[in-house]
Amino acid sequence: MDHSPGTANWTKLLFLGVIWGASFMAVSLALQGFPPLTIAALRIALGAVCLLSLIYVMGIGLPLLRSRDGRIIWACALGMGVFSNALPFTLLSWGQVYVASGFAGVCMAVVPLFVLPLAHLLVPGEHMTLRRTISFLIGFAGVVVLIGLDAFRTAGTDFESLARLACLGASLCYAVGSIITRLCPEVNMLSLSAAALTCGAAIMIPAALWSEGVPKMPAPLSVAAVIYLGLLPTALAQLLLVQVARTAGPAFLSTVNYQVPVWSVIFGAALLGEALPPQLFAALALIFSGLLLSSRRRPRTA
Repeated sequence: MDHSPGTANWTKLLFLGVIWGASFMAVSLALQGFPPLTIAALRIALGAVCLLSLIYVMGIGLPLLRSRDGRIIWACALGMGVFSNALPFTLLSWGQVYVASGFAGVCMAVVPLFVLPLAHLLVPGEHMTLRRTISFLIGFAGVVVLIGLDAFRTAGTDFESLARLACLGASLCYAVGSIITRLCPEVNMLSLSAAALTCGAAIMIPAALWSEGVPKMPAPLSVAAVIYLGLLPTALAQLLLVQVARTAGPAFLSTVNYQVPVWSVIFGAALLGEALPPQLFAALALIFSGLLLSSRRRPRTA
């Protein structure tokens, strides 16, 4: 594998950081009108409809089940639907009811630390080198500086401890999902993305209806938040993360989680009038230093 991700993957990684960074604010707005499982089900279903419509118009279609590779692809799509969509969306939506968004941001930065040993064991060419380990730790330190220790203070709610575990569990799910994506056999990336979201929707819609019932029509702002979650951080993000994971590897993809808290702070300041934390620029320096170190091309030996 080429150790240089390339300009296209860097651009996709930056865009993923932006749209996922805004998703925490969108989830908070959606929770004002929808329960957690319903939010997860609606965003996955909307994302699935978008990608299924797109592959139908383009004449691509879903992966076939006839061959052995086709069955493996659908097994991978099911794993992606569970670990990249259904489980983490549910855990984060429920967790944000009880914990501060800052703690959820820190948990997203833990994803690369989960990916590192998993990729080392399961993905050829993704070895846990000293340089890569140091880069991940530098980036994680930047996120901790940005969020601050206040993110770990208890709010005294009954379910806060479980909610914190749920946020950490979401991070582990994203790590597992990225490994499954990388190990999937060769297949059209748009088709794989649509299959993954279809599997996720097939799981989440019955679960949400059984647990929370048919949702009532909430305020327009909550509806708009769910539409945003379905179109950008779910449908478009699913397509982009598949492309990045399969061309640049899960370790490179996981570094997007160092950007997410930064963009969350920027959106809060620009759209909600929140004050920028004084440590923002120091955190930015650490985060992007870690990103650059992790992607630097290793010199070739003769």
